[in-house]
Amino acid sequence: MIHDVFMPALSSTMTEGKIVAWEKSPGDKIEKGETVVVVESDKADMDVESFYEGYLAVITVPAGDSAPVGAPIALIAETEAEIEAAQQQATQMSQPSSVAAESEATAAPEPVAITTTVVQDTPSRRNGRIIASPRARKLAKELKVDLNTLKGTGPHGRIVAEDVEKATGKISTPAPAPVTLPTTVPSAPPVAAAPVTTPGIATGEVVALNTLQNAVVRNMVASLQMPTYRVGYTITTDELDKVYKQIKSKGVTMTALLAKAVAVTLQKHPLVNASYTEGGIQYQSAINIAVAVAMDDGGLITPVLKNADQIDIYSLSRSWKNLVERARTRQLQPDEYNSGTFTLSNLGMFGVDRFDAILPPGQGSILAIGASRPQVVATADGWMGVQRQMQVNITCDHRIIYGAHAAAFLRDLAKLIETNPQSLTM
Repeated sequence: MIHDVFMPALSSTMTEGKIVAWEKSPGDKIEKGETVVVVESDKADMDVESFYEGYLAVITVPAGDSAPVGAPIALIAETEAEIEAAQQQATQMSQPSSVAAESEATAAPEPVAITTTVVQDTPSRRNGRIIASPRARKLAKELKVDLNTLKGTGPHGRIVAEDVEKATGKISTPAPAPVTLPTTVPSAPPVAAAPVTTPGIATGEVVALNTLQNAVVRNMVASLQMPTYRVGYTITTDELDKVYKQIKSKGVTMTALLAKAVAVTLQKHPLVNASYTEGGIQYQSAINIAVAVAMDDGGLITPVLKNADQIDIYSLSRSWKNLVERARTRQLQPDEYNSGTFTLSNLGMFGVDRFDAILPPGQGSILAIGASRPQVVATADGWMGVQRQMQVNITCDHRIIYGAHAAAFLRDLAKLIETNPQSLTM
C-alpha cells in the first residue's frame, strides 16, 4: 500500500511548514519511530518521526521549500515492489487537473501516522539514534562527516554545527548571539551602537521572510484588532541594583529578577494577568512570564518562565539560561514559547529611555522596560540627589483591563523594586 505523508501541524498557530532537511532519501528503509524529516514550524525546528515501517518512495516537497499544513510532502511505500507505483502516482499528482480528476476515482491513500518530537534534555544518542541539530545534520552530509564519531558540545550533549566543523578543521566565525530581552540594567550610559547591517544582502534586494518572521507578522496583524492603551511609570532601581550585585556571582540574572518582581506583583493583580475571550475574561491558573528574545536570523521568540512567582530566584535563573540556550538552536517546544500569560520586553540595552510594546495575541498585558540611568532628583528633605531610574510602559487590552488597574499594578511593582527587592531572593 502507498501512503501520503502530510505536512504536520506542529503548533496550534501553524498554517504552513518549511522543510529544513530530509533525513531519508528516496528508496531508504524507514523504521518505526525513525526521524524522516525536520520541519521548521512557527518558532522551532522539529523532528517528524514515522509511526510505521516502509520505504520513502518519493519526496514531493524538497528541503528548503514550504507547504501548507495537511499538504502531501512525500509518499511512502510499504514494500520495495510498490516504490515504482508510488513514483507513478507522484507524477500523476503533478499533472493537470484532468488527470487528477481521473485519479480521484480510485481509493484515497491512507495518511501515514506520524508523531512529532522536540529534542529533549538528552545525551548525543537516544534509543540508539543520534541527537543532532538540523544544521549539524545538513552540514555533516555536505562535509561527509559521520555523526557517530562526534561528541556533542551543545545543550545536554546535542551535536551542533560547530562540532561538525571542528571535525573537518573548518572552523567558521561564530555568529553573534541573539539579543536577550530584558537583560542586566546597564550601570553606565551605553555607547551608541553602530548601524545594523545584514551581511551578504545587496542594496535594493528583496529577501523573503522566514517561517519565524511570518509568524511574527501574523501575530502583529492580529494585535492590531485589539483596543489597547499605554501607561508609563518611573521606577527607582538603586535598591534592586544592590541586590543584584549581591547575588550576581551565584548565577542570578537581571532578567530573572525582573521576571520574578513582575510575577510576584501579578499575584495581587490577577486581572492584569488575564486575557480576553469571546465568553468573557479568562483568568489564568498560573503566572507564566514570557520574555522577548530577538533572534539574529530574523524574527522574535518569547521563551516562557512558568510559575515564575513560585520558583526561587536561583532556579528561575537556571531555567532562563536553559531556555535561551535552546532558543538559539531553535529547539524549544511550542509550550515553552506560547504559554506566556504576561510578557516582558526591554530595549534598555540600546539606551532606549521608553518605548511602546505591541500586545501579543492571547494576553492582556505586556511591559516595556527602558534603560536605568542616573537622574538628578529632589530628595524628601528638599535637597538634590542622584538616583538610578528606569522608565516602564505597560500596554493593556482595554476590553478587560482599565487604566486604574494598570496604574495600580505599576505602583505596586515600583514599591516592590524600590523598597523590598530583597524579598525576591527568599
